[in-house]
Formats: sequence, structure tokens, C-alpha cells
Amino acid sequence: MGVPKQLTPMQIKFAELLVYNEGRLTATECARQAGYEEDRARITASELRNPRKFPLLAKYIGELREEVQQKYEVTFENHISELAKLREESRNKGAWSAAINAEVARGKAAGLYIDQKIIKYGSVDSLTPAELEAKMKQILEDHKGLLVEADFETVKEQKSKPELQNIEQIEQE
Repeated sequence: MGVPKQLTPMQIKFAELLVYNEGRLTATECARQAGYEEDRARITASELRNPRKFPLLAKYIGELREEVQQKYEVTFENHISELAKLREESRNKGAWSAAINAEVARGKAAGLYIDQKIIKYGSVDSLTPAELEAKMKQILEDHKGLLVEADFETVKEQKSKPELQNIEQIEQE
């Protein structure tokens, strides 16, 4: 038995269902919907996708996948124009938050924004008192132009609620 020269209508339907419902239908479900026997659908689906048994069908599935990939390909130009379209639709509907988000996304895609995250290890708790004081002095020195000189009172200890109530009673008397 040789390799067939053309695909059958059921094979074409199977291939189209498989590619156009990728992630939504299993190959077995595609075989069932294409009209293959219910009890052999899983085996048939496996055989139909085997390029050694059905090279024409495997090639057709590959062509369909390539076509779908080109249709939904994300390029810079497509992405920017789609975001612009979404922004305009949102603006026309008065959905300002959505319009602003679409515009920010366009800016990010164009490279106008840089999302920078810095992850540091260690904590202030692990510093010795001398290291902590040196670190605080360094911060003050680095940012002295931003800081405003002011008088402040140092709180030595935090009073508990019963102590605060006692103080309030004494003040009222």
C-alpha cells in the first residue's frame, strides 16, 4: 500500500480542527469531531499526526500552523498599531483608565519606559550598631540636599496602654 496523493475530507477537517482549536481541544476530540470512530479516536489521532504514516497530513498541519502563526505574529508595528486602536476605542467610550493603560503599554513597547527592579540581599537587622550608624551617616551625607534640618525629640521607650491611661487620669485631676 503506497502513500496517498491527496488528503481526504476527514483528514482535512481533523487538521483544521487540530490547528484552529490548539489548546482548546485535544487531538482525540478533533478526531471525533472530524468523524473518526468514537472508540478508536485516540489511536487515530496519534496515527494521523505521525509523519511516517501520514506525511501529507503532517505537512498540511505544519502549513496551517505556519499560516496561523503569521496571521497572529507579534511584530513591533502590529503591536503598536493594535495598542493605538485599543487606546482610541477606550478614549471614544470614555474609558480613560483603559486608554491611559494602552498608551503606557505603547510607550513600554516602544522602549520609552524602563522597568528596573533591584533586588538586594541582607537586612538592617543583620548590621552591628556601628555598621548601622555608619550606614545612616552615609545616607544622610548622600541626601543632605533633600533633608530639612529640624528639631526633634527622641522617644526613649513606648508606654503601654495602662500607663497612658494613668497619665491621662493624673492630667485630668
